[in-house]
Amino acid sequence: MRRHLVASAGCGVVITGTAIAGAVVVAHLVAGIVTDPRARTVEHWSTALGVLAVLWTVRALAQWQQARLSQGEATAAIADLDHRLLTTVTALAPHDVDALRDETAVVVTRGLDGLRPYYTRYLPAAVQAAVLTPAALVTMACYDLQAAVIVVLALPLVPVFMVLIGLLTADRSAAALTAMTTLQSRLLDLISGLPTLRGLGRAAGPERRVAELAAAHRRSTMATLRITFLSSLVLELLATLGVALVAVSVGLRLVSGHVDLAAALTALLLAPEVFWPLRRVGAEFHAAQDGRTARAAAEALLANSAARVGGTARAVGPCVDLEDVTVSGRDGDAPHRLTARVEAGSVTVLTGPNGSGKSTAIHVILGLITPTSGRVTVGGVDAGNVDLRQWWDSIGWLPQRPALVAGTVRANLELFGALPDLGTACRRAGFDEVLATLPDGLDTVVGRDGAGLSLGQRQRLALARTLGSGRPILLLDEPTAHLDAALEARVLHSIREIAGEGAAVLVVGHRAAVRAIGDHVVAVGGELPVPH
Repeated sequence: MRRHLVASAGCGVVITGTAIAGAVVVAHLVAGIVTDPRARTVEHWSTALGVLAVLWTVRALAQWQQARLSQGEATAAIADLDHRLLTTVTALAPHDVDALRDETAVVVTRGLDGLRPYYTRYLPAAVQAAVLTPAALVTMACYDLQAAVIVVLALPLVPVFMVLIGLLTADRSAAALTAMTTLQSRLLDLISGLPTLRGLGRAAGPERRVAELAAAHRRSTMATLRITFLSSLVLELLATLGVALVAVSVGLRLVSGHVDLAAALTALLLAPEVFWPLRRVGAEFHAAQDGRTARAAAEALLANSAARVGGTARAVGPCVDLEDVTVSGRDGDAPHRLTARVEAGSVTVLTGPNGSGKSTAIHVILGLITPTSGRVTVGGVDAGNVDLRQWWDSIGWLPQRPALVAGTVRANLELFGALPDLGTACRRAGFDEVLATLPDGLDTVVGRDGAGLSLGQRQRLALARTLGSGRPILLLDEPTAHLDAALEARVLHSIREIAGEGAAVLVVGHRAAVRAIGDHVVAVGGELPVPH
């Protein structure tokens, strides 16, 4: 920003110098033609026109360079703010990301683009106003002090009205950004929920609410545009009044002989140059206000994200302890005062009725949910102080609905990193039998969510990915779902093998066969452990 302002100010000085020099040359050229017959020669005309051509060319080049620098700075500034915002927000825990998702999406995809007019139009105009207006005023005073005094008296009206209109426009811009955020969040929720709505036959229901939000956003935008046009009219009237006062004063004194023609024309030509930068600042202020509002929102998001960032301590050893962990929700506490230990070389089984909080306990261990009370320690370190990225790198997680993407089977197996031993992973999960039936083996293409595979085949693919990850901690939520008894026994045997190799394994399950492999069986929600 500092370099950009210095470069823009340098270009502004050149533009100012050429503009003032051009006005002086034109004034003396016209005055000479009117009052001095010798100035009507071709040589005099050609010399003056040559000087004007050079001045106008230099001014055009300086304006082009200023615009080029402004475009480059705008692109770099927007990209930098985008990068900082996305990096900071995506580094948060998932539940914190969800809280900031809608606002961040609007600011990144739509709001920050409004910063481009701020850099390319408003800042150059502000620099020009700081350089050209006082320089033109001083030059005018050198030729006609009375005209300069008139301009000084009229000039303060422009910034006064700019400030008054700007205060009103700032509120309108904030309202427009809020309306855009609400509209976009509604659209995102609607799009993500369309399959469910179509299944229920209610896909056409939310369109009325979306139309209402779009109408509200349109009304807010049109109100801002009305203020913009009104403010432009006011500024133009003020500038026109100031120039008219100078013209009337100069004309009357020229007729009475109190000022010569060259000085009068110089003052008359410089008067618009005094008002023009301020008029441009007022006009461009509205174009830049949306970007300024979005930047303020981005800075607020960055500050909010920084306050939410967790600790940076490294977890020590594959040992997890849950101490009186309670998570309160709308349906009560689930789990309620759960105490369990997951340690290396053993299998811990969480069992209990549906809704008792078994999957929630896994989410608490992962740092996706903050417990209402109690605490989780990782290798003796409080989970709230653990670097989540480093912590997740040590965990193999099998959720109830594993993530499968459109692509090859190999790509899905290695979705979270290459497997140390792909063959052993597939064999332990029983996925080797599935590979033998696929037309292209590992290169077989599946659709989104594993379309093309049965539920049991998808489960075995996800199991192979998790069991073969080589991670020291495994969190398995219903790992034998959709599997028959023979495959279940095979998978449970593989889990015992992995625990025997030193991994810490936590399994959520209901069946007696699952509970039977546990070194520790923990009841969640009041269910008594089953002997094994």
